[in-house]
Amino acid sequence: MPRPQGLTPPEGFAEFVTARSDALLRSAWLLTGDTGRAEDLLQTVLADAWRRWAAIAAVGHPEAYLRRALFTTYVSWWRRRWRGEIPGPPPDEPGYGDMAGDSANRDALRRALARLTRQQRAVVVLRYVEDLSVEQTAELLGCSPGTVKVQASRALRTLRADPHLELYAIWRS
Repeated sequence: MPRPQGLTPPEGFAEFVTARSDALLRSAWLLTGDTGRAEDLLQTVLADAWRRWAAIAAVGHPEAYLRRALFTTYVSWWRRRWRGEIPGPPPDEPGYGDMAGDSANRDALRRALARLTRQQRAVVVLRYVEDLSVEQTAELLGCSPGTVKVQASRALRTLRADPHLELYAIWRS
């Protein structure tokens, strides 16, 4: 049965989503600290990109565009100040290794990132997880490089003071 008109993905969109959605979802999770909200954030950004994919792809660097959309959408969600129910972490999946330790480490990181302001969290994710420069981060967030440096400094000070993050050497250096 053929798809109804309007439901066929734009040219190149499905391939891009297949190739890059895991990386974008990881960034969304680091921002939100919650799997469900991260999926919602990415879905919102991808739905918006679907409508404008021809223009986004024509300009080039669609991933850069979508990353910026991811962070700006995340910040706009924060401005709404939603105070609804926040689900707990999902139960650990069976696997190998120190599941309790891994779970505790992930939880400590999630909680520490949640204590940062949204701007600080976005800067930490972009600078230290996505490995962007100060200038790239500033451009993506629409602020000055000085703001990025100040927010990163404040965020790292907060993270270094957290005793539960001893295993994350990145915050200690």
